[in-house]
Amino acid sequence: QVRLVESGGGLVQPGGSLRLACVGAGFTFSAVEMGWYRQAPGKQRELVAVISSGGTTNYADSVKGRFTISRDNAKNTVYLQMNSLKPEDTDIYYCNAKLWRFYWGQGTQVTVSS
Repeated sequence: QVRLVESGGGLVQPGGSLRLACVGAGFTFSAVEMGWYRQAPGKQRELVAVISSGGTTNYADSVKGRFTISRDNAKNTVYLQMNSLKPEDTDIYYCNAKLWRFYWGQGTQVTVSS
């Protein structure tokens, strides 16, 4: 079955960096658009970044120039490099695979605080 497992979240000071990773299994990873979304309590889940099977990327305006999404198909892994983090980036971050429907990982908490 489809599985997505995120890692790399944690507590970081404003201006710091984190790298999230998501390993996919149960599907042909290289053929699938992958994405990162985030959600705060009581709010809707929002797109952070997506990367197509061909490597085309798209970002939310709020993270452009600070976050970079990438993928390593040999490792079935999609990454989100987050630099210049701000307190407003604090959220639960979810990995997404766009198959016949959206599949989600369990989420990883990112907290930006001094």
